[in-house]
Amino acid sequence: MFTVYALYSPSHQKIYIGYTSNLEQRLLSHNSLGKKGWTIKYRPWKLAYTEEFETKKEAMLREKQLKSAKGREYIWEVVKEKFN
Repeated sequence: MFTVYALYSPSHQKIYIGYTSNLEQRLLSHNSLGKKGWTIKYRPWKLAYTEEFETKKEAMLREKQLKSAKGREYIWEVVKEKFN
């Protein structure tokens, strides 16, 4: 099982979109364990959105869709509804 997820950084007004096979561990990595990468600069992250897929291929395709202009627009709408 693979999860496509979107994170939101309220303090920096940023979103991050990714996929993983272990969401709990990935959230720990984004918020505390990770030592390098783009997301460490914008901590703390809140989980804004998830979708589950059977295969890695499906998850990668959905991640790509959400990273498009329309996909990011959709995620921002979700963030506004959930956190404002």
